[in-house]
Amino acid sequence: MAMETRLALKQRQQLVMTPALQMAINLLQLSTLELQEVLQQELIENPVLEEVQEDAGEEELSTPPGTSAVEASDEARSESPADDLPFDLSAILFDTPDDQSLVDQEEREAPPLENVTASAPTLAAHLLQQLHIAVDDDRRRRIGEIIIGNLDDDGYLRVPIDDLATDAGVEAKVEAKEVEAVLAVIQSFDPVGVAARDAQECILLQLTSDPEPDPVAVEIATTFLGDLERRRYPEIARALGLPVERVMEAVEVIEQLEPKPGRRFGQGETRYIVPDVYIIKDRDRYRVVLNEDNLPRLRINGFYRGFMGRGNAAETRAYLEQKFRSALWLIKSLHQRQRTLYRVTESIVKHQREFLDRGTSHLRPMALRHVAEDIEMHESTVSRVTSNNYVHTPQGLYELKFFFHSGLATGEGGLVSSVAVKKMISELIAKEESQAPLSDQGIARHLKGRGLSIARRTVAKYREELRILPSHQRRLAVRKRRTED
Repeated sequence: MAMETRLALKQRQQLVMTPALQMAINLLQLSTLELQEVLQQELIENPVLEEVQEDAGEEELSTPPGTSAVEASDEARSESPADDLPFDLSAILFDTPDDQSLVDQEEREAPPLENVTASAPTLAAHLLQQLHIAVDDDRRRRIGEIIIGNLDDDGYLRVPIDDLATDAGVEAKVEAKEVEAVLAVIQSFDPVGVAARDAQECILLQLTSDPEPDPVAVEIATTFLGDLERRRYPEIARALGLPVERVMEAVEVIEQLEPKPGRRFGQGETRYIVPDVYIIKDRDRYRVVLNEDNLPRLRINGFYRGFMGRGNAAETRAYLEQKFRSALWLIKSLHQRQRTLYRVTESIVKHQREFLDRGTSHLRPMALRHVAEDIEMHESTVSRVTSNNYVHTPQGLYELKFFFHSGLATGEGGLVSSVAVKKMISELIAKEESQAPLSDQGIARHLKGRGLSIARRTVAKYREELRILPSHQRRLAVRKRRTED
């Protein structure tokens, strides 16, 4: 078969991510603090960009005072030597409508101190500190570091011992029994129950850490854990030859244990939450104000702009052209980011007026598509801008995605937000009688009396998300507190 070279044309559609589009998407999903860092880095790396100082004149292409997004004024455009640039400057820059001014220089209420989370050591750091004290052999310490590095957020070890031995045996072969020995040491660390491989081992580690463990509780956890999960207490009592009351005492001991030892270390590193946008009540209406207090105002450096038209070498002009494009893309992307954040928040205000007036129980069900249709943008754009940005409202500080929740049908044919339902459940439990706590079915009946039809399993799901114990455990907790008192 003869081989030959052919030239053929083929037409196809393909999505191309231009540098400008990539920059716009990246800026869109940044928080205000992250955006500050990006802009400061761009100011360092791009000589064409410069920050407008408070006393600087406004002759250069920049962000004029009193505007909210980075934009070019008409005067700046008329004075800029656009003809000297090898690309169309006017096609990149555009103005923001006056009714969408996104910066407000007036004083506004600062977010409360509780919006700054406290610092806490991670579970890994806490365990590594104990490891370095308890183990002085480098080989065993290396194995311990690998074990700790493979613990999940709940403090469980989900990786097989053989895999850990393989990971540790890079320099010299490590046997599984060596890993088991180091694991036993780590399982003696605080928090008790850490590095367990399943729930049963976690329970037994906590029970046996007591110098005088309850033998019945140990036997139940060892042999009858399945029956315990199904609350088959009479069957356990018959198998052990003990009264049900004695079994219930042991069950109460087990129920007070921590099923997730790593839970209290879940906060991670310090995280400072700064509102990206404010919703401020002004008499009978709400205003949206972007937080741009620490964002630098950018402009094109006049020296380099004039330098473009002086007949410089082709290499110099190419370098400056690339930097000009990068600077203009950044200015436009920043403008679009601020405008999108403003419009999304404005739409949320429109849909959630009752929440702003009256609180969480009046939060309306809302989907991303509702806002996307309102502001005529794609759902993915709304999703990006709501993921990491926070809004300070008269009702408190919330992540923007907090406002997007499913709804449950009411008896009148309307919808109520799942967040509002959770608040109702927590309020019902807070007001219940301590000796007769409400079951999930009882809560469902109460909500049905309010015109809200909800299944028992849905109540159980919401209760677990609120981290509220089941009714029988709440009853036991009350009984234990009274016994201690």
